[in-house]
Amino acid sequence: MPYIADIRIVSDATDLIASFGAQAGVEAAERADRSRDIGNHIRFCHWRQTERLIVVMTASRAIGTVH
Repeated sequence: MPYIADIRIVSDATDLIASFGAQAGVEAAERADRSRDIGNHIRFCHWRQTERLIVVMTASRAIGTVH
């Protein structure tokens, strides 16, 4: 399960899914790469966490334990 350090990650993931659909994870990865390239490690981590959350949010079936 992805780590959610800040509620903004959920908001950003939702916005990217709405804007980019199936390519939302790719967009989050590109944003993470740009942040890394300019040395912004905080935003890099934010976008990587967002990318991981998008995978979970867009999965067609449950991930992890289902009770």
